[in-house]
Amino acid sequence: MQEDLELKSGSAIHSGPAGSRNGGHETATYRQKQQLERYLNFFSSLAFSATLLATWEAAGGSLLSGLYNGGPAVIVYGIILSTVGNITIALSLAELASLHPTAGAQYHWSYFLAPRGRRFISFFQGWVTVFSWSALVCIAPYFIGTQIQGMVVLADPTYELVRWRGTLLMWAVAVIPIVINIFARRVLGGIEVAAGIMHVVFLPVTIAVFVILAPRQPNEFVWETFVGGLSGWKDSGVVFSIGLLGVITPLAGVDGIIHMAEEVKNARVVVPRSMIYGTLINGCMAFSYLIAILYCMGDYTEAVLSPTGYPIIQIAYQATGSKAATYVLMAMGMLPGWIALFNGLASVTRLTWAFARDNGLPFSDFFAKVDTTYKIPLRALFLVASCMFLLSFIQIGSTAAFNAILSLSTLGLYISYLIPLVLLVLKRFTAPQDLPIGTFSLGRWGLWVNLLAILFATYFVIFLPFPPTLPVTAENMNYAGPVLGFVMLFAIGDWVVRGRHKWEGPTLRPYARDHDE
Repeated sequence: MQEDLELKSGSAIHSGPAGSRNGGHETATYRQKQQLERYLNFFSSLAFSATLLATWEAAGGSLLSGLYNGGPAVIVYGIILSTVGNITIALSLAELASLHPTAGAQYHWSYFLAPRGRRFISFFQGWVTVFSWSALVCIAPYFIGTQIQGMVVLADPTYELVRWRGTLLMWAVAVIPIVINIFARRVLGGIEVAAGIMHVVFLPVTIAVFVILAPRQPNEFVWETFVGGLSGWKDSGVVFSIGLLGVITPLAGVDGIIHMAEEVKNARVVVPRSMIYGTLINGCMAFSYLIAILYCMGDYTEAVLSPTGYPIIQIAYQATGSKAATYVLMAMGMLPGWIALFNGLASVTRLTWAFARDNGLPFSDFFAKVDTTYKIPLRALFLVASCMFLLSFIQIGSTAAFNAILSLSTLGLYISYLIPLVLLVLKRFTAPQDLPIGTFSLGRWGLWVNLLAILFATYFVIFLPFPPTLPVTAENMNYAGPVLGFVMLFAIGDWVVRGRHKWEGPTLRPYARDHDE
């Protein structure tokens, strides 16, 4: 028999938190009272995971970072490093997801893994994760909106790139995904499968166009060329590490499908597999795409200094010699990236709702409400959409500041992975008997994979806040570190004022093993 938790005003759960015996485990697995309908199967979940990352599309949009700091060598070896590192992270998180497939994910795992101070650690973790994902969903509308502006520049070189127009385009890009998330939730599964097909099919088509039409760069250019004098940084190691931003960001967000777990059928099995396969597929696709682009790119300087603001637009135009063909190539990258926003909004909405459901947000009772008509946490969706629109105003004042928000999302996500992974390793050393085995287990390789994941995530976190150019000015400063520091201070302040009185940790209950997770 399952124990149903009492709901206050039909929203936030106020029953007791997960038991403290056995390090937070009273049985092998727990989950919240089911409030959302399960409608996603394995294929739609895998498509969700694959399209949410949209790696090759995002890698094209963020190509300037690698070309400016390090050049082709950073892009080629960086995507290999990023793929291996993110796979170790996905494998490690998959073990935890097989035990606790819940929308709250990281802050739930931190709660039951922490040896002490678990209430504060999970509360702090929740704030970092929610804010990072709220910033992450700005990436797709920003890239697509400003790429549209870039293509207008390609069509009319006299057109002036004005930042407020980019913000309006961001809003236009975001409207339909918001509407679909509200009124057509049931078609999301079909949209995800269709997007997954486009994500896979458009890649070889794009590569074929480049390979057939573009002149070739020599092997030495792709595999051995290191560009270290453009940004002002002198140390080759620092240049390489800073240039990784363009290949790290496309793979950030491996936890996206986890936050949809309460709408996935057989989530304990499906979610870990979808996360691992999605990361592996996307890493291989991004590598193939970037290799093709580097072999087929024309003049390096023209690409870096493109008036469109995006080297990929200039590279496509150099390769095809046709503006119409360039528009088609760009559209094939933008469309799957745009549909990824459908998934990103759904994922961060469930995460925000879960955090509110556990009383992590101010006015939690309000935001944890699941709309009885649309069967989604509508108020949480409006909160996320409002944050996205508000963050878009930063782009009007400073593109550098807005780019910092984008790198901030990646920085915050890797910190959100580090916290439960460090606690997991500590648990393996101090109380391995308290770690139950889920439907997915790394077995005797678990500790080593966890340590590798921590090593990669730590490396990424160290260099993500670095400014991309020297000397540092107010315009080119990387504000990711200061902004995330402010969010962390805000979380601590909220804990002191409200959280320590309201937050009891994620409220869970045992569930029967024959339940259709």
